[in-house]
Amino acid sequence: MQLGGWAQAACEVLAEISDRHRPAALALQDWGKAHRFAGARDRAAIGNLVYDVLRKRASLAFAMEDERPEALVAAALTRLWGFKAADVIQLFDGSKHAPQPLPPAQAERLLTPRAEAPPDWVAGDYPDWLGEAFEANFGAFARAEGEALAARAPIDLRVNTLKADRAKVLRALLTFGAEPTQFSPFGVRLPARQGAARSAHVEAEPGHGKGWFEVQDEGSQIAAILCSATPRLQVADICAGAGGKTLALAATMQNTGQIHAFDADAQRLRPMFERLKRAGVRNVQVLHPGDFSQLGRLAAAMDRVVIDAPCTGSGVWRRRPDTKWRLTPESLKLRLGEQRGLLAQGAALVKPGGRLIYITCSVLGAENQQQIAGFLAANPEFRTVACSAVWRETQPTDPPESAIAAGDMLQLTPLRHGTDGFFVAVLERRPSG
Repeated sequence: MQLGGWAQAACEVLAEISDRHRPAALALQDWGKAHRFAGARDRAAIGNLVYDVLRKRASLAFAMEDERPEALVAAALTRLWGFKAADVIQLFDGSKHAPQPLPPAQAERLLTPRAEAPPDWVAGDYPDWLGEAFEANFGAFARAEGEALAARAPIDLRVNTLKADRAKVLRALLTFGAEPTQFSPFGVRLPARQGAARSAHVEAEPGHGKGWFEVQDEGSQIAAILCSATPRLQVADICAGAGGKTLALAATMQNTGQIHAFDADAQRLRPMFERLKRAGVRNVQVLHPGDFSQLGRLAAAMDRVVIDAPCTGSGVWRRRPDTKWRLTPESLKLRLGEQRGLLAQGAALVKPGGRLIYITCSVLGAENQQQIAGFLAANPEFRTVACSAVWRETQPTDPPESAIAAGDMLQLTPLRHGTDGFFVAVLERRPSG
């Protein structure tokens, strides 16, 4: 396939996403099944183009004064992929494997950019209804934070120190441009590819099969470090999912103590078993999914309780950009209720002097510092512990500074830290007596 074929395919997939409200990954997967002739290089290029459009849908639509797929794809090819406007107009020629010719108004917009400046939510490519939330959290940086969340993300890896060290992994992935992460001492970063270039398939590398590393954003690694799960502790990870943080905690605990990994959803939990085996982890007990009575038996006995709470996912829009346009006030409200329930559930497991670590991959204050303020008001037996102090308990380096004025809590963002948008709060139950 050539560029015209990629553009036409991207238009078809974007129409499917828009018209049928389908997740981008599923729409791309179905397109690939229906077009078996498309090779891996073609599918990667089409996926890149679709995701680039979704990352910057608002600003591309503003530039074109048109939200139709062909307008967005044409704008992405010029504004993001660097093709000349005249060449893109010629590319849309209606031939067998190319999009139909652009209407005159669309062609004019490619050749002559709009003079008026876009509003912040458009320039920052986040939903209009979240404008106040972004301004409340980031002030004058709201637009810039949104722009960073609309960029492509690198591939971050966490070195499994039970089997390897960072130098070893860096050598193994040298051909991919691997470099150390800025904050996490266990992190390795592969820079984001541009245009049609395929991302590195790191899970096919021998080192991954040997358990040397796992794919994990540096922000998630930082959150795991702030759990301060040192050897021989008793830890409950009650939203364990596929086990990314569980594996990180097992490594910092040096396979000692015990981690009780729980998730209400069996499907989310299923991949953990293979990952534990590959990583050589032996101190994790995977609880039966959805059996809350097992959690009850851990009441007031845990040194650490980790809540990687379900959230809007606004902090990972770089990787899942379609989700930001499907987010609604109603779905945010639902997440807030789930988070309050999990905080209450997790608090019951923390022993006196133990810690509750609340984590989201969100940049919205309602899910983050406001949730913690509400929890502390209702649970005076808990107090916050400064994330900077927790960092210094185990790390010799300076801690990352929060992107917002959040007191003792930490907000990570791609603009300030180069990570996904993670939030962390560390809460300690006051010792009895």
